Amino acid sequence: MAKTSKNRRKVAIQFIEYLISGGAYFWVGYLILDYLYYVLHWNLWWSTIVSNVVGWAVNFILQRFWVFNNKALKGHQTQVTSRYITITLVDFVMNYFILYGLKQVGITPAIGQFISSAFFTGWNWVWYRYWVFPEKIKSRKTVITPARVVVHRAHGHSAFHSIAK
Repeated sequence: MAKTSKNRRKVAIQFIEYLISGGAYFWVGYLILDYLYYVLHWNLWWSTIVSNVVGWAVNFILQRFWVFNNKALKGHQTQVTSRYITITLVDFVMNYFILYGLKQVGITPAIGQFISSAFFTGWNWVWYRYWVFPEKIKSRKTVITPARVVVHRAHGHSAFHSIAK
């Protein structure tokens, strides 16, 4: 029973940290989106792209190295980063169409971003916790391909390394 209570507390703290770092992502992206769209009069597409790229960088750093920081992810940076990029690209497309759809019914992107973020708070918590930054991560097995066999030498540097020089 004590272990369950301790685990719930850990998850609750992690969720609060997630909300704080998500808030940093939201406000950085929101301010940049508003500045580009309303002040510089960029179109919605480019304003959304730039604001999201900056927000994603802030979010990844906070999520990976603060909220979901665990030793099991240390040797899996490429795998974690590619998963983050994948879900982020899905999020971007969904966010753009949410903002676009809301704009079509008369809701400005400034208000639409708040509506969109409510959805993504729950959506990303599940994806980040269980897929992008999981407690335990499976190692990818090396796939043996004909090209890998050809350029590999049992002793010494690979043939590719020698050819590349």
